[in-house]
Amino acid sequence: MKRYVLLIVGAVVLLAPTLVSGCAPAAPPELGSAENPIVLVFVPSGEMERVTAGGEAVAELLAEETGYTIDSTVSTSYAAAIEAMGAEEAHVGMLATFAYLLAHEKYGVDVGLVSVRYGSPYYTGQIIVGADTGIEMLADVAGRSVCWVDATSTSGYIIPRVVLGAAGVDPETDLGQEVEAGSHDLVVMSVYSGDCEVGATYVDARDTVAGDFPDVFDKVLVIAESPEIPNDGVQFAPDVPDEVRENLIAGFLAMTETEEGLEALDIAYDWGDLVEKEDSFYDGFRQTLDAAGVVLDEYVD
Repeated sequence: MKRYVLLIVGAVVLLAPTLVSGCAPAAPPELGSAENPIVLVFVPSGEMERVTAGGEAVAELLAEETGYTIDSTVSTSYAAAIEAMGAEEAHVGMLATFAYLLAHEKYGVDVGLVSVRYGSPYYTGQIIVGADTGIEMLADVAGRSVCWVDATSTSGYIIPRVVLGAAGVDPETDLGQEVEAGSHDLVVMSVYSGDCEVGATYVDARDTVAGDFPDVFDKVLVIAESPEIPNDGVQFAPDVPDEVRENLIAGFLAMTETEEGLEALDIAYDWGDLVEKEDSFYDGFRQTLDAAGVVLDEYVD
């Protein structure tokens, strides 16, 4: 671009042309570089220390498999993990089913892998009660105190409320005090200690505390199980380049072929394997939610 510079020589004013080159803004560092690490966000669905340790191990092994610089973080809630992915503060999430559906609806987050436990990409939820509460069936839950995991937890909130409604207990009007415990193991412990009479978790979250509280199976009873629910998995924020996504998926799958990798995945979330899936994998579950009157848009700000 040609511009002119004002020159004053004695009493004579001259206009001299000069060339000024436009300066394009510097491109951001490549995703996965030391200057721009890939951030994995884990949700606090289990004991925080265990999830944190497993997440750090997963990030370290994934970095070795891919050559990328990778950091891990554990969000304070399912909702916080969704927002981190929407704000490009996290690039890869390990979201539970309903949280993933919300993230997909709100920000275009897309699934890449689904976890496998006990040979299946599906799991079930359970409604638990204190053995001394006298609760024997779902109808008895009316008026009782209930501990949920999180308002976006699939097996710890969404589906058990549907199950209660089908049994004639309106979760909007028929329950006593309601508490969000924050994780499945904390729900179990709340029922175990008597802080809540009823709780909702995945099957069987009692295993997570049985080492420290071996009488948990006597003091915390299961009165109902849910229909099948798609497992949690690995999802990608919409700004993650296709090549990076493909390399990360390959890295995760490579981890499932090693003892060390499987141990890290097991520590984080009890994952026994991972399988590639597309968003259509969740269509059947979306139909279940629709039939139950659960509208995703109502959960999206």
